[in-house]
Amino acid sequence: MEDARNLWDRFWSRKQPESIYPPVTDIIQELLKFINPKNKFALEPGAGTGRDGIRLAKLGANVFLLDYSKKSLNLAKSYLKNENDVQLIQADALNTPFKDESFDIVFHQGLLEHFRDPAPLIKENCRILKKDGLLIIDVPQTFHIYTLIKNILMFLKLWFAGWERQFTIDSLKRLIKRYDLEPLYFYGDWSRPGIVYKIIREILLRFKIHLPMYPKFFGRLTEKFYEIEKSLSKKRIFLYTALSIGVIAKKR
Repeated sequence: MEDARNLWDRFWSRKQPESIYPPVTDIIQELLKFINPKNKFALEPGAGTGRDGIRLAKLGANVFLLDYSKKSLNLAKSYLKNENDVQLIQADALNTPFKDESFDIVFHQGLLEHFRDPAPLIKENCRILKKDGLLIIDVPQTFHIYTLIKNILMFLKLWFAGWERQFTIDSLKRLIKRYDLEPLYFYGDWSRPGIVYKIIREILLRFKIHLPMYPKFFGRLTEKFYEIEKSLSKKRIFLYTALSIGVIAKKR
């Protein structure tokens, strides 16, 4: 646990707010299809930058950002302006300091894949989630070049994010159904810019070589390609090729 904490402290300490990519999928946009967050209580464990939670707060939710990395919470704090309904909590996502059924919404992105056994995290999510509350889990998808590159870099000990697994839509669905959760909706998306470029950029940063966050390779042609990707992402078959996938589930 302490090694993982140190890894993420080092990771976030190297980051500046303006140099961090937004998540691949728009988890808040997907959530808004199912719930009005105004006056709801929402928790983001493994909050990282906390940007998604802060967006929810701007929509009227009472938001708690939880992470065991102090550096992560410091970074999240730098995004806060006038959002008074955001609480920063340093704690373990597997043992949160909240009573049973405290939240209407629990969501995380880039967290579950770092646990070799996902059961304790999901059980804790369910414990603090109210009946009929929503759990949103966002993870890397298996059938993508990202999986191959990631596993090679992990083997070479060059991967920047510790141990990480991946899921398919079907394996994520099976996992959710083991608990008192009803899957309502699956979604996914690709990376913009591409994940290969992002990984190369991250590696070069270690050597003080800075590439632009959003390269303009082909101008308008690239934008048109992104528009086509966006429309395809709404079709379930393409979720088997997306970089990131997610599920919105309701606690029974």
